[in-house]
Amino acid sequence: MFDKRYYYLIKFQYLGYRFHGWQKQPDVKTIHLMIDRTLKYILEDTKFKTLGAGRTDAMVSANEAALELFIYNNPITDFDCFLDLFNLNLPQDIRALSIKQVNKDFNIIQDSKIKEYHYIFSQGQKNHPFCAPILTTILETLDVDLMKQGAKHFEGTHNFKTYCYKATDKGEYIRTINQCEIVDNTLYTASFFPKKSYVLKVRGKGFMRNQIRLMVGCLIKLGRGEITLDYIDSTLLETSTEVMDYIAPASGLILHKLDFE
Repeated sequence: MFDKRYYYLIKFQYLGYRFHGWQKQPDVKTIHLMIDRTLKYILEDTKFKTLGAGRTDAMVSANEAALELFIYNNPITDFDCFLDLFNLNLPQDIRALSIKQVNKDFNIIQDSKIKEYHYIFSQGQKNHPFCAPILTTILETLDVDLMKQGAKHFEGTHNFKTYCYKATDKGEYIRTINQCEIVDNTLYTASFFPKKSYVLKVRGKGFMRNQIRLMVGCLIKLGRGEITLDYIDSTLLETSTEVMDYIAPASGLILHKLDFE
């Protein structure tokens, strides 16, 4: 007798500061590990499997991430009750947001989706230590207006090989960024935050390993006066052989939103 499968899309959020990213790894705490442990506890003897929409690195957070839950033989009948029980047993730095049933043709990896990432930073002063989980502190004074110009240069279809960690000659590096801009931070606030901070917003279909953190690193170098706007343009040419040598800290990066088309 074949097992009958049921398919669900779960949206969730987490603070990544104490986790070693999404993917399960030996002897360390990851988001996927904690979610599967919780599901195993609340689903008891029900057979299940989970698949994430993508990976995040150690210390990276998510305001909205997604996974696909496959359940065998025993479908979820009360979504509100399931979410309440799930959140009751998840660690306090992970929260389930929603669940809906999808059909067997839905594929969380291959289905087209737009990801929006945010990178939060401040400059010119040492911040309260409580900022550390989601806000990167750059002690030097940066030319943020120039960085805002530089961010717009990443928009469009370019060769992003320079902005892929340990790129090889076999990868597909021509990617399209729909939006890339630096704005004043009004989204993430707390009494201990600096009076002025900024958010880099990046939207696109696919990002490579550490791509956004390498882009932020480039913009920080621009703000320090170490490179120019022309340099950024040159790194995006198909002929570019540049390797970005500065990667911004992980804790300022947040997967803000995930939209399936």
